[in-house]
Amino acid sequence: MKKMLASVVSRVLGATQKPPLRVLLTSCNYSKDATIDIKSCDLYRLEGGPASSTLLTRDDGLKYYRAMQIVRRMELKADQLYKQKFIRGFCHLCDGQEACCVGIEAAIKPTDNVITSYRAHGICYTRGLSVKSILAELTGRRGGCAKGKGGSMHMYAKHFFGGNGIVGAQGQIAEAYNMAALWKLPCVFICENNRYAMGTAVERAAASTDYYKRGNFIPGLKVNGMDVLCVREATRFAADHCRAGKGPIVMELQTYRYHGHSMSDPGVSYRTREEIQTMRSKSDPIMLLQEKMISHKLSSVEELKEIDVEVRKEIEEAAQFATTDPEPSLDELGHHLYHSNPPFDVRGANQWIKYKSIS
Repeated sequence: MKKMLASVVSRVLGATQKPPLRVLLTSCNYSKDATIDIKSCDLYRLEGGPASSTLLTRDDGLKYYRAMQIVRRMELKADQLYKQKFIRGFCHLCDGQEACCVGIEAAIKPTDNVITSYRAHGICYTRGLSVKSILAELTGRRGGCAKGKGGSMHMYAKHFFGGNGIVGAQGQIAEAYNMAALWKLPCVFICENNRYAMGTAVERAAASTDYYKRGNFIPGLKVNGMDVLCVREATRFAADHCRAGKGPIVMELQTYRYHGHSMSDPGVSYRTREEIQTMRSKSDPIMLLQEKMISHKLSSVEELKEIDVEVRKEIEEAAQFATTDPEPSLDELGHHLYHSNPPFDVRGANQWIKYKSIS
């Protein structure tokens, strides 16, 4: 009986003295970095392109993994808030395309200027906006990055000029290519080719789907946009090309969106559920990075799961803020029309009611 009691006490004490998971994880013998093979880019009007292998440090890998998980969970939460009618109007989600925004940001400088399309939530986060400010903007609250007055399609940050509704309309993009080439502007044109223009497959809409060649007289790269390391190295190459005074360059990031074009699009009337599931199971950007990090001993399943738990908690806290923060009052409707301007009156929907615009 005494031996049995001693055995029970020993097991209890052993359980209470077990070190926390984070201590166990930090004591693992992880590699500091690893050289990883990546898919080569297809080139247009270029003698050479990005390298077919790259160095990934453990710190960078964890940073990219966390960022992509935050974007993924943030978009899934936005889907939920939209269905609960906390978010109204237009809402275009980018889950599935996380490697694009995270890989681009990993290769450029904070002072580089970025402008994008309306599928902008991921780039908003990688450009420095907090999850709270993004979700609060989606729900139209004061704590939003545009004070609750921009919504899904019009968010801004320092050196980030927001999401925009025009996404490469043919005449305008041709004019932009032409001017950039004439003036040798240091501009990287990026096509996030998620394979569908709203609900139309690219093969049905374009006689040539080689969008990286659409610059004609501008060099181009076709990149695996589902691999954050491919995107990072291609963006570094493109940025170096521009900084060297060689003029503009076009990058086509071949990626995939899991949601429909917008929240009003179920996304399965023009493509099969099996197609979406195949992309999720074979080409998911988060899964691909996770596999690389584990196989090269840069991390472990347990450590990455702990990051997942932390991310979910952060998203939940941000969503709580985004649904309880007050909406802007009507007297703020005319605020911030200009960056710097003396106060002036703004007429609202009722011509007899005036609002004051304050910068």
